[in-house]
Amino acid sequence: MVGLNTIKKPIKALIKAAVYPLYEARIYSQLDFSQTPHHIGVILDGNRRWSKENPADDGDISTIRGHKAGADKIIDLLDWCEEAQVKVLTIWLLSNQNLARPAHELEPLLEIIGESVSNLAAQKRWEIRPLGSMELLPPKLQELLSSAAKGTKGIPGVVVNVAIGYGGRSEIADAVKALIVAGGADGKSAAEIAAGVNVDEISRYLYTAGIPDPDLVIRTSGEQRLGGFLLWQSAHSEFYFCEAYWPDFRRIDFLRAIRAYSKRHRRFGA
Repeated sequence: MVGLNTIKKPIKALIKAAVYPLYEARIYSQLDFSQTPHHIGVILDGNRRWSKENPADDGDISTIRGHKAGADKIIDLLDWCEEAQVKVLTIWLLSNQNLARPAHELEPLLEIIGESVSNLAAQKRWEIRPLGSMELLPPKLQELLSSAAKGTKGIPGVVVNVAIGYGGRSEIADAVKALIVAGGADGKSAAEIAAGVNVDEISRYLYTAGIPDPDLVIRTSGEQRLGGFLLWQSAHSEFYFCEAYWPDFRRIDFLRAIRAYSKRHRRFGA
């Protein structure tokens, strides 16, 4: 005998399949593209939890499976950004703290990241700009990222910052170090260098130098914290926290984030 719950599940799935496109269309029609955020940062969170809570048919709940599912979602996100006329997307693929993970977990993760960036570059649709502590990454991955940046430089479309081996505090520390080194190379004294330290000068040495700060930062998986993502640049950003794990993040979730942003009155710290 077929259980009631067994019957209800496919019915609910059919209803969702019919309703969601209509709901998406409704949200899309409500968007004011003159209010679209020009730069969006996304913390792609929840890959591991997604895998554990959504076992594959063969029972696979591995971390690597989750990261692969997350990597597959990135091109969808870029399609949505193009549709919404977003100019810059910064995605956090790996923190510098993650580099301390055990080799059996880190090595396949780095391989997935490398494959993902190569796939983005091969599309020839976007300019890829790696940012982070590149010197901490394996030489092979460094070469791959450099090749992706050179091969896509100047391509019109969404500029894609891929944050790998990235940490917000490290970025600020590196920027201050670079500012001091540059001042020393110009023959300035310590007092002269200190006198020249200000917000604009530090910004010139950030990994994102020359790129506008993010208007909107999205984090998936329900966590409501930055975790070190774009600490300096997000001082006046709007934030949107989504309950969905990153592999489950849908176009409708993205549109909701854009809609929420467009309805806010930005005060820029005032």
